[in-house]
Amino acid sequence: MNALARVISFVFHPLLMATYLFALMAWVFPSALAPINAEGHRTFILLIFVVTFLLPAFNIGLFKALGTIQSFAMVERKERIIPFIFISTIYCIITYLLYTKTKMDLHDNFLRLMIVIDMLVLVSTILTFFFKVSVHSIGIWGLVGMLILLTKVTALNSLLYISLGLIVLAGIIMSARLQLGVHTSREVMWGSIVGLVTGVTGMLVLF
Repeated sequence: MNALARVISFVFHPLLMATYLFALMAWVFPSALAPINAEGHRTFILLIFVVTFLLPAFNIGLFKALGTIQSFAMVERKERIIPFIFISTIYCIITYLLYTKTKMDLHDNFLRLMIVIDMLVLVSTILTFFFKVSVHSIGIWGLVGMLILLTKVTALNSLLYISLGLIVLAGIIMSARLQLGVHTSREVMWGSIVGLVTGVTGMLVLF
């Protein structure tokens, strides 16, 4: 069971949520990625994967090599603080560059979705200064909150079904984190509440 839980935790790592979200939008709701045209979706999603997953993961690897963190799981709350600050900085810089160096503005759905993702990352970092929560729970439930609001805005039945599937998936991910013993039920539950509230609030404010 632990092996399966590790696979689930890796496949649905919080840093992959942005890639999954935009890949899902390209498939179900392409206009959400405007002004990027359909021909550029694959290249764009690859870019998102590199800057929101590979780049932060590389930084975490450096922290591990330098001894700043003891393991990639970062079991202790205090060792999460510096890596989380760096990850938040990377995400915010990426969004800032997209806003200043491209033709995107706050009227574009993509940029607004990216800002909501930044909010999830920043909230995770701020909370880590005070207590430990499950970032896996924040990530997946943040995604659920975003899709629920998109379902209401777009009235796409496909998004509704996907949202329901994600709720089931969230339960599986939370169970995996508990199975590995890296989080308590309280940390997992608080992560789900914070993720859902942040995702929904961000969408309500920006959309």
